[in-house]
Amino acid sequence: MPVSLLGAAEIRRLAADLDVTPTKKLGQNFVVDANTVRKIVHAARVTASDRVVEIGPGLGSLTLAILETDASVVAVEIDHRLAERLPATAAAHDVPEGRLTVIDADALRVDHLPGEPNVLVANLPYNVSVPVLLHFLETFPYLRRGVVMVQAEVGERLAAPPGSKVYGAPSAKAAWYGSWRLAGTVSRQVFWPVPNVDSVLVAFDRDAEPRGSEEHRRRTFQIVDAAFQQRRKMLRQALAGVLGGTAAEASAHLERAGVDPTLRGEQLTIDDYARIAAL
Repeated sequence: MPVSLLGAAEIRRLAADLDVTPTKKLGQNFVVDANTVRKIVHAARVTASDRVVEIGPGLGSLTLAILETDASVVAVEIDHRLAERLPATAAAHDVPEGRLTVIDADALRVDHLPGEPNVLVANLPYNVSVPVLLHFLETFPYLRRGVVMVQAEVGERLAAPPGSKVYGAPSAKAAWYGSWRLAGTVSRQVFWPVPNVDSVLVAFDRDAEPRGSEEHRRRTFQIVDAAFQQRRKMLRQALAGVLGGTAAEASAHLERAGVDPTLRGEQLTIDDYARIAAL
């Protein structure tokens, strides 16, 4: 039998059975619309040959939509009650045995994923979305693409190009791993409870080759952090602390890297930052 999806009434029953009251802290706004979860899976280009890691499956509405494609899923869930119930929910919706693996853990502490999944799909709360994404991209190089549903502010920042109003440290750090783009909007009405913020889908494709070594990445991110800590300062001032100790030394370093010392951090691409860090 084909995998069936959760409906709004069943989601509420599951929450009641588990005594789950959706909380802002864990970002528990559950998606109750089948078209929306299928839209997310379509945006992630999930096929039967894919192995997917899903962060924050909650009650399983998106999980079942992924499994509907015949892909296999590793689900990482921080709420013990939800993690324990998910396999039973999957079985009740005709998911074949062995296609779903549940990891009961904080995503920020996960350092191993069985089966080396190649696609990431997630519905992430505001306060941990960027740290979780960067942790997974850093830790699991076999993740080649993915789609995450996040608050609009976070998604727009992740996908922002250099020089744009919302371009910041998360934009530059995300770009270290590959290309990012907005992949759709999500109505507030598809969530239970209905949130008071807008959500978007943001998609990424990892670059074919790593941009640099782990040491190079750490140094690049240190420079990115320094540049955006003082957004309105010229780079020669903002980076003095990490490029020699004085504005003059920072200027000389930047010039050797081919970067104008009078620019500001939000004007630089990740390639610019990587070049500065390489010297």
